[in-house]
Amino acid sequence: MAENILMKLDGATRTYTMGDVKVEALRETSLDIYSGEILVILGPSGSGKSTLLNIMGGMDLPSGGHVFLEREDLSAAGEERLTRYRRNEVGFVFQFYNLMPDLTARENVELASGLVENPLPAAGVLKEMGLEDRMDHFPSQLSGGEQQRVSIARAAAKNPRLLLCDEPTGALDYQTGKLILGLLARINRDRGSTVVIVTHNTGIGSMAHRIVRMRSGSIVEIIQNKTPVSPERIDW
Repeated sequence: MAENILMKLDGATRTYTMGDVKVEALRETSLDIYSGEILVILGPSGSGKSTLLNIMGGMDLPSGGHVFLEREDLSAAGEERLTRYRRNEVGFVFQFYNLMPDLTARENVELASGLVENPLPAAGVLKEMGLEDRMDHFPSQLSGGEQQRVSIARAAAKNPRLLLCDEPTGALDYQTGKLILGLLARINRDRGSTVVIVTHNTGIGSMAHRIVRMRSGSIVEIIQNKTPVSPERIDW
């Protein structure tokens, strides 16, 4: 893992107003994200981990503090720049896949790859995901695990520097979940993408280079994992 910093959060906060109540979803959070690492963010529901991921992905802006992509302050960027950032440099994998139901697996991937200048071939990425025989099937014709593999292929085809995964195994059974984690680890290993996985599943942390633990909107611990294990060996 290269120790150069891809992204830096410096005192980032996120406050929401619900009626007369202010909710601090993220409290003065500082974190470096390194190029080429697998970072797992652990915490219970409401701990702020998804808010942190949304800020990393440019889907939300901090209420205070800064977010730097290398030396560029994204927290001061306009919507046009944030759109280009989300489009060209970030891939997203969600718990419930978010596939377009009226498009085939191939078309779902091509829809995303068509947004960037140098995409990977949709068919090639789907083949890497073991879906060479399912490319022309619609999401309703695919199992949950197959749909998640299409979701990963859609993100990977953009060849992003940063791959953000929000509970990617949350809707899957144990064996299928481990298969998905193996695909994410392979993208990290073979393509050098930085992979950030948000989860409440503590077992997934064993595959990470670093583990971030969150509680009540704050980072409470950052653990350097000197011996990451392959997803096939993860148990939970």
